Amino acid sequence: MPKSRIRKKADYTPPTASKQAANIKLTNRGWVAPVMLALFLVGLVWIVVFYVADGTLPIKALGNWNIVVGFGFIAGGFGVSTQWK
Repeated sequence: MPKSRIRKKADYTPPTASKQAANIKLTNRGWVAPVMLALFLVGLVWIVVFYVADGTLPIKALGNWNIVVGFGFIAGGFGVSTQWK
């Protein structure tokens, strides 16, 4: 069976300065971690206060929906965490 020809690949040459990508400007995201942690803590405290106060706090009219509000704060914390770099 005949052998196929081997193609020689060209050596790597780095791109010149004119073809380099532009510098990426990163925005300041120092607010993300504190907001994320604050939302986690507010949600946790909301749920704990609801259970400890036997349903009379934080908002009595909501009843068991206070748990949903607490988990909503926690979910908001996870949503903010997607902005963290």
